[in-house]
Amino acid sequence: MDREDIKIQCKDGFELAGTLYRPITIKGAIMIAPATGIKRRFYNSLASYLADNGYGVICFDNRGVGDSKKGDINQINASLVNWGRLDMSAVLEKLKISFPNQSYYLIGHSAGGQLVGLMENAAEIKSMFNFAASSGSLKNMNYPYKLFASFYLNAFIPFSNFFFGVTNSQWVGMGEPLPKIVAQQWSRWCNGKGYSATDFGKEIKEHIYDELEFPSLWLYAKDDQIANYVNVRDMTLVYTKSRAEIILIDPKELSSKQLGHMGFFSSKNKELWTYTLDWLNKHE
Repeated sequence: MDREDIKIQCKDGFELAGTLYRPITIKGAIMIAPATGIKRRFYNSLASYLADNGYGVICFDNRGVGDSKKGDINQINASLVNWGRLDMSAVLEKLKISFPNQSYYLIGHSAGGQLVGLMENAAEIKSMFNFAASSGSLKNMNYPYKLFASFYLNAFIPFSNFFFGVTNSQWVGMGEPLPKIVAQQWSRWCNGKGYSATDFGKEIKEHIYDELEFPSLWLYAKDDQIANYVNVRDMTLVYTKSRAEIILIDPKELSSKQLGHMGFFSSKNKELWTYTLDWLNKHE
């Protein structure tokens, strides 16, 4: 397996930082779409595992995150909408160029599975595998985490944006600093229903959520405070034609005994990665 850092050009000219994993022999190609504010390096172990099992992979940093920061992060057209429409669409095009004449798959983490319906080329994806992707609806969260989430979404984000010009999410353990519009949309969508569906007909004039017919698998952990069953199901319903399967994972059955919102991608929980191969093999 060869690994190479690459640049991915979006339609508006912005360049994303990415990493390409090229297997010795190939049987398909995968884009790993990250969670909000999470850098691509976080997915290196899973990407290497998939490449060792015959899949070409691209991981990437959304604009304004990690190595895709350029100057003022509020001046690079960064938003959740543009992460889907511009960034993720460009990554899929790069995947097709890097691995031509293959079947193309998406593995999404949280926002990476939420934004797929904003991609103009998402219909070219053969199947989608998600972990911890849900509507993130605040009203469906349980106490005491609901108190923290409400503070973060409705107090910390506007406070940080007003006084610092960015959302300093790293101060409260919520990933990288975020561009203002990204965090504002995040707050609004988590206070709504169906995440991105909150803005259908408003900031989101066009989408293909209701056109995508690929099969999708939605894994979530019993100890995830955000992606509980109600929120996962809420998000699957936005993809009105996708054949969705939801699977609960109980971390008590794992060697590490914890999973939460992030743990699937840790090599400590490598025993779970067979879920990805089983799903990919099922939908070759």
